[in-house]
Amino acid sequence: MILKKKHLQQHIQEKESQIQKFKMRLKSSDLCESLYNKAILEKAILKKELEEAQKNKFVEAVKKFIPKKKELICDYFK
Repeated sequence: MILKKKHLQQHIQEKESQIQKFKMRLKSSDLCESLYNKAILEKAILKKELEEAQKNKFVEAVKKFIPKKKELICDYFK
């Protein structure tokens, strides 16, 4: 689990460096623009995976069983 987090963090750092390189050449060609957009999307996906890896699975499972108090619109007018 820890290795996966470190691996994801390394990939995010690599994507950030790629984004910086593409950003400098962004206006020069359409290829750089498409690669820049692709790198941005890949970085967002990696960040989401890292966020999911950092969640405590036990706490998330418990939260599913605890009912949430639903607020009705009439509760706002009391």
